[in-house]
Amino acid sequence: MHIREQSPRQRWMAVLARASAADLAPFESDLRDCAYQLIRPAEIGMTLVRGRMGGTGAPFNLGEMSVTRCVVRLADGSTGYSYRAGRDKRQAELAALADAHLQGPQQSRWLAELIEPLAAAQARRAAQKAAETATTRVEFFTLLRGED
Repeated sequence: MHIREQSPRQRWMAVLARASAADLAPFESDLRDCAYQLIRPAEIGMTLVRGRMGGTGAPFNLGEMSVTRCVVRLADGSTGYSYRAGRDKRQAELAALADAHLQGPQQSRWLAELIEPLAAAQARRAAQKAAETATTRVEFFTLLRGED
C-alpha cells in the first residue's frame, strides 16, 4: 500500500480540524482583523460515517455524525474552507478564516504562530493518550504443554 505525502495545506487543514474552540480562541481577534465575506456561512449538517473491519474489510455504515462547514473569502481574494466534526459554528468560521490567512502573504507568520504550536500540542496529547492506553494493554500468549 502506497502512503501519499501530505501537502502543506492538507497538514494545516488537519490541524485546524482537530483544534478545539479553546485552541482557536486566543487567535480570534487576529483572524477576524480583516475585511472578509461569508461565502457559505457556518452551517450544521450530518454526514454518514463508514467503517471497515481491520481497515481492509468490506465497508459498512457505522452511523451519522454532525459536521459544521464554512467558507470565507478575504478582501485579497483568498478563500478559506473548513469542515469540522461537531456543531460549533464559531469554531468552523475561525478555522475557515485561518485557512484563508494561511494562503496569503503572511503564511509563514500563521504557520509559526498558529499551526506549529497547535500541531505540537495535538502531538503531545496523542502521545499522552497512547501512553495511558499502553498501561492497560494485555498480552495474550499460549504455552505449549508438550503434548501433541
